[in-house]
Amino acid sequence: MSRLTARFWVDAYMARLRVYDIPAYVVAHGDDTGGAVLIKLATLDGKALLFHKSFDLESGQRVWVELASGCEAKVDASIEKQRVFDPDVWVIEVEDRQGRHLLFDEGLG
Repeated sequence: MSRLTARFWVDAYMARLRVYDIPAYVVAHGDDTGGAVLIKLATLDGKALLFHKSFDLESGQRVWVELASGCEAKVDASIEKQRVFDPDVWVIEVEDRQGRHLLFDEGLG
């Protein structure tokens, strides 16, 4: 089974967020084909969470896992480290006081 391109996935994710009126912004445009995607959830209270895809050995699936959390400055520093390590990475910032990001909803694998 072939994987979706990063650009296609990002476009679909952004469209899904718009349906729920959840503001989101592409803050770093990665490689269109195979760039990794980081999702920063800013809860607009000075805190944030950072998610990335990881391989789950138990299920054999790629799943979203938390990479960093805490004050927004700490999460931003983690993003910058990732961008230095991988300049092809996408960074999407989602802003939602309720903490909605839709990553664990069906259809967003």
